[in-house]
Amino acid sequence: MTLTELKYIVAVARERHFGRAAGACFVSQPTLSVAVKKLEDELGVTLFERSAGDVSVTPIGERIVSEAQRVLEQVQTIKQLAEQGKDPLSGPLRLGAIYTISPYLLPFLIPRLRLAAPQMQLLLEENYTARLAEMLKQGDIDVAILSEPFRESGIATQAVYDEPFVVATPKGHPWEKLKSVDSAQLEEENVLLLSPGNCFRDQVLQTCPELNREAVHAGSSLQRTLQGSSLTTIRHMVAGGIGVTVLPVTSITAADEQLLTIRPFKGHPPIRRVVLAWRRNFPRREAIEAVRQAILGSAMSGVTMLPDSPIE
Repeated sequence: MTLTELKYIVAVARERHFGRAAGACFVSQPTLSVAVKKLEDELGVTLFERSAGDVSVTPIGERIVSEAQRVLEQVQTIKQLAEQGKDPLSGPLRLGAIYTISPYLLPFLIPRLRLAAPQMQLLLEENYTARLAEMLKQGDIDVAILSEPFRESGIATQAVYDEPFVVATPKGHPWEKLKSVDSAQLEEENVLLLSPGNCFRDQVLQTCPELNREAVHAGSSLQRTLQGSSLTTIRHMVAGGIGVTVLPVTSITAADEQLLTIRPFKGHPPIRRVVLAWRRNFPRREAIEAVRQAILGSAMSGVTMLPDSPIE
């Protein structure tokens, strides 16, 4: 039994496909298939049930894959401990961030982190929350920048800032005359949201549950709630007069303000809390603290920094 074989069975269990698992491991499918069969023969059990176009994990396979994942995490911890013995602020740090945070935070974070830890190469991964959580647990990334709610076994989190939401409308929209917008008013409009899978979409729907309805305007085929693939696409759709939207305040640029009208919510605005997340056994705590300090020292406007106690 080898670590490589354990890596292969974890990949097959994750992908539910031998071809995709081989691609993720950067080997040919025959190489991976032979290694998995060799491990099954050694253990005397069947880990995967194969059928045309489908791979499922057997009950005993689920337990063995789970243990294999833990072994691989421990191996990664050993490697990181060795690196920490040299210098926790040297060597690569694999940082993940969700799509609705990374384009707006990283331009502030990266320059500050380079100054604070010039020997620490930053390897970036942009993805959805669910995928980043999986990558954290598998040891594919070291730390992630996400928004609450986020709870995963074996993962520690610490809040870094609160970010309010704002309403964006096309120029000339009647709300341009308002100083602020009540969330209930969104029910009257075509509202553009991110497609399912984006946590920011879920947060907006929690704030404005009436948007879960896909009611249709009388005499119009437009749905009240429309979808876009990214915040950039949604901003362009709003500027084109298709509807209104809710955005995190850091996503607003000077160019946007030439095309859109931005208004705060009335009263206490809805917010999202942005957190750092890392495996509890990750040894390079100084590296995480360096990321936290770089975020806290960034010049992002409109957010409330949360300078809590240092990472321990």
